[in-house]
Amino acid sequence: MNQDKQREHALAAIAAGIRSDGRGLLEYREFTVERGVSSTAHGSSRVQSGDQIVIAGVKFELGTPYPDTPLDGSLMVSAELLPLSNRVFEAGPPSIDSIELARVTDRTIRESKALDLSSLCIEPSKSSWTVAVDIAPINANGSLFDISALAALVAIRDARKPFVEGRVPDYERLTDERLELVRLPITVTVYKVGAYFIVDPTQDEERYCDARLSIATLDSETVCALQKGLAGSLTIADIETMVDIALRKGVELRALVTAA
Repeated sequence: MNQDKQREHALAAIAAGIRSDGRGLLEYREFTVERGVSSTAHGSSRVQSGDQIVIAGVKFELGTPYPDTPLDGSLMVSAELLPLSNRVFEAGPPSIDSIELARVTDRTIRESKALDLSSLCIEPSKSSWTVAVDIAPINANGSLFDISALAALVAIRDARKPFVEGRVPDYERLTDERLELVRLPITVTVYKVGAYFIVDPTQDEERYCDARLSIATLDSETVCALQKGLAGSLTIADIETMVDIALRKGVELRALVTAA
């Protein structure tokens, strides 16, 4: 079957509300969320959604505040798409996909102001913490944006600051001071396939998607960040529908973070 026929078949199935794994169009794969899975990170998580698995870790690094934000620490998010997680990923420098994955997760946390960067300052203009979040899919089958952002949030909530004695950090000894989030931003990526909308596509489904919109929400009414992807266009009505879906689904995912 050629690619056009495959797309036609996929669109017909979605139009009938049928997905290959039996889910509804707006149904996520079942999540399992764990925290504290790494003995070397300062905070960590493992999130599984169906057959997808993502590990996230947090490390603190002591440094100097940026000159334009002398009272704040900083946040840095990186992602690595490992070949072991999917045969389409290649070893080497960060790919465009891994950079985009990190940026969407970073934007979710940064634009929501969920992490109080002033709490990372030790001495104004002289000493502050950088929070480094690493995202590593272990098994990838489809969209990674939502599961990765979820894993990052859980790892941040799990993190504890290292001891500092005389301006010298001891990264092996952790205090009881948690790295708290003042808000819980949730990323929901809605995909447009023909005239229909789905969430959490598998890799096969993702091939037929026309456009996507990653939407970060703070609650059932508030949007804090948007990022469009793929080449297809979106109308104002499409965007309004996708935002409405994200607000509703965000409530479900936020409960997973709270429970963890």
